[in-house]
Amino acid sequence: MAVQGPLEGVTVLDLTRVLAGPYCTMVLADLGARVIKVERRDGGDDARAIGPFFESASTGARKSAYFASLNRGKESIALDLRDSADRETFEALLARCDVLVENFRPGAMERLGYGWDDLHARHPRLIYAAASGFGHTGPYANRPAYDVIVQGMGGIMSLTGEPGGEPTRVGTSIGDIAAGLFTAIGVNAALYHRAQTGQGRKIDVAMLDCQVALLENALARFQATGEVPGPIGSRHPSITPFGAFRTADGHLVIAAGNDALFRKLCDTVGDPELAERPAFASNELRTENEPELRAALEQALAAHPSAEWLTRLEAAGLPCGPLQDVAQVLADPQVRARNMIAHVADPDVGELRMAGNPIKISGFADPDTRSPAPNLDADRERILAELDEPSD
Repeated sequence: MAVQGPLEGVTVLDLTRVLAGPYCTMVLADLGARVIKVERRDGGDDARAIGPFFESASTGARKSAYFASLNRGKESIALDLRDSADRETFEALLARCDVLVENFRPGAMERLGYGWDDLHARHPRLIYAAASGFGHTGPYANRPAYDVIVQGMGGIMSLTGEPGGEPTRVGTSIGDIAAGLFTAIGVNAALYHRAQTGQGRKIDVAMLDCQVALLENALARFQATGEVPGPIGSRHPSITPFGAFRTADGHLVIAAGNDALFRKLCDTVGDPELAERPAFASNELRTENEPELRAALEQALAAHPSAEWLTRLEAAGLPCGPLQDVAQVLADPQVRARNMIAHVADPDVGELRMAGNPIKISGFADPDTRSPAPNLDADRERILAELDEPSD
């Protein structure tokens, strides 16, 4: 099932594997682009062998849930770019595609004869997008990288976790995912530029750069104060109260970002005098005295379970929410109403559920069903037949 979207008519040649690059091309596919995934003959994308796995008792099929969640709606052809016949096929694909996306280490494409300079000379309209650990310039350019490496080097891990705790990786692969998203943004900007000028451009996105770009408040605080930020749990460094708070049976999250909301919060939890204390008279003072304020709020919240507090807080118009696990997120009515759980009918292992497309664009359908990730080399015959047809 092809997705109808604003990128319909754009063909992406996808040489990526594992996460950062496939996440980028998944976003492009969700926006309507045709994505042809070029994989190694010997096993394809490494992610095909990464668990956990979906298994079918009836067919005996076994597929990577990791791969399936990142490669839906794509096509697959297996090519060895060192083989002359496969290079001929690859070059025919290059002549027909709009975008090439790769996430090899810098220099790998040049060694194959498909670096930016060579391709731009032969295909001036081609957009070339490269996502790598450290980018194509700088002293670290040739280093390998994984998500945890750039989370550590980029400062994100230094900000994550509880004060005094062990270094903590963000629970999702934000190093890879941020790079995938920034690469997708770059591709869309380059497509717009090409529409104006007719010229393709090279996009060079580094995972480390993306982590630096996400430092936002921490970087601003260091520049303003000279103090190196550290982990502070779920609280915000400059807005209070803001975070996860203990109740009689668990936690909920509350964000009272201004004085009016703070007073309303104190009234709602049954302690209006809390807002009158000099130590909590302003957001700046509340932030300075966060431990004392947290203790007072959690003492009041201990009187009732989270569900009851959420009813009261929502009725008062306070920003709040439950602290949900993944199973609860999948069942959340708002998440479902927004088509954020996509259903995929895989012919080998049955129905799968995965995250939907968060980009909603008027005039384009947002289906809650998607086509499955392809089996390795599944689209070879059809792609080769197309290459035999005259191009437009």
